[in-house]
Amino acid sequence: MEDMNQLAVSTRDPNLKNRYGSQVSVLSAMELIWNLCEVLFIESATAGSLLHHLLDWVRLHVCEVDTKASAVLNSESPTEHQDYWHVVTGYVLQGRMDDARQMLAMFARESIPGSGTRNLCKTLDSLMKKMPIFVPGSNQTLTEFELKWQHWREECDRYLQDGTFASNPKLEMICKILLGDEDSLLEQKEILTTWYHFMISRLLYSHPTVKPTELLCYAQSSLDIFLGRESAAESLDNILMAAFELDVHQVIKDCSIALSNWWFVAHLTDLLYHCKPLQSHNLNFGTNMREFLLLEYASGLFSHHSLWQLAVDYFDYCHEFGKVYLERHIERVPLDTEHKALKVLRICEKRQMTMQVQSICKIMAMKAVRNKRLGSALSWSIRAKDAAFATLISDRFLQGYCISGSFSDLDLIDNLGPAMLLSDRLTFLGKYREFHRMYGEKKFLDAARLLLQLMTAKIAPQSFWMTLLTDALPLLEQKKVIFSAGQTYELMRCLEDLTLGNPEQRNEHHNIEQEDDVETTKVEMLRLALARNLAKAIVQEGTLDGS
Repeated sequence: MEDMNQLAVSTRDPNLKNRYGSQVSVLSAMELIWNLCEVLFIESATAGSLLHHLLDWVRLHVCEVDTKASAVLNSESPTEHQDYWHVVTGYVLQGRMDDARQMLAMFARESIPGSGTRNLCKTLDSLMKKMPIFVPGSNQTLTEFELKWQHWREECDRYLQDGTFASNPKLEMICKILLGDEDSLLEQKEILTTWYHFMISRLLYSHPTVKPTELLCYAQSSLDIFLGRESAAESLDNILMAAFELDVHQVIKDCSIALSNWWFVAHLTDLLYHCKPLQSHNLNFGTNMREFLLLEYASGLFSHHSLWQLAVDYFDYCHEFGKVYLERHIERVPLDTEHKALKVLRICEKRQMTMQVQSICKIMAMKAVRNKRLGSALSWSIRAKDAAFATLISDRFLQGYCISGSFSDLDLIDNLGPAMLLSDRLTFLGKYREFHRMYGEKKFLDAARLLLQLMTAKIAPQSFWMTLLTDALPLLEQKKVIFSAGQTYELMRCLEDLTLGNPEQRNEHHNIEQEDDVETTKVEMLRLALARNLAKAIVQEGTLDGS
């Protein structure tokens, strides 16, 4: 708030100055209400200590006297400064007797020695020094304090009735204030500035042992006296009046109407809820006031491009409807980037929001597919545990391999792990990539075994069998027998199934033996290679059996 106030003072732009000034006023009002609620609803101060807390509240929020005191003390002749008596009176009105006495001592020192003015200052200083102050937690009882205060007040009244200060109107005015004279207090409107300062000063010198239940009466009369017919009460006045009435619900209601957003009422209600005053208050639609206001505030945060993550924490503390609200709002967060999507995903995973997790993953997977980023699409579909979409992406990978003869995103495919079990097509993709890796490492026997398993176990789509059989050609042409006779028979059967399937299969899987010379040549080469390998395998196995 101090930074905002400095901006309001330093800026030259009138529009910005008004804007900053307005924000400072709102923040000041919030702090004023918050601190008063702390005194009345949280501290729950009793008679005697209540006024002590209210004086601290006024001193914190009405600090013009300190600004003027600084200017006075820094001047060449403080006692001749135009605001000197304003400062002395201001200190007295706030019950700051030590500060007032120090300022008054300056005036006494500059008076002529032995003069009446110096003696009057000493007399007034003695009265201010003797003023009884109730100290919370001390051994002094309230009755003892009231008795001392009454004796001190009688002494002040005696000096006033005797005309002791009649020769110095400034000192006489201060003596009248010490007696709680309302007319004298009202003459200090310029220093008091607000009706609630007038009320606290009035209580300090007329009823220092005020009880919480008596505050409303004094507040209403002080407001009426101070404002008179000059102006009507404003929203802030009504909120403070509700607080002095100890009506916490009315305070929250008036704040909700007067303030521009839910921040203040949500946090104030949360504080009061945890301090007991609001725990028993439930609303008609199934939740308590605290949760309702937190939900409203968090909902507003979700519409902000950078504050939506903060709203998640607020929803977490709404145990009844928080998760429902979060589920509704999280779906509206625009997933502009993958980084943001991962943030949203972590939030949902942490809170076991399964449907939202799947939805986010599917959205990101579709975006990746549209941008031809198959690796990212596969990763998101695995995360979503979406078998159908994983199958679709796997088919895209296989189509790409058929066209280019190589796989993209090898790191992802090589490290699928248990995720490959999500769908048969994904399993095939992972295993087929494993076959290529084995082949590259010259583990021909293991590669041959895996290739045959992919075909015989029906994991590989039949449309891809020709590619697998073509991959078997280099192994069939090896000098060393890789496929056994039995394995070769299996390969032959697969080739025949592919070329002699029913008409529907031939259409679906392109029986290219009759349609394409290249494919026809490929089939013939496979048959020749299989026949040669079978002959070698039979001879080798027969030789081994014979020996």
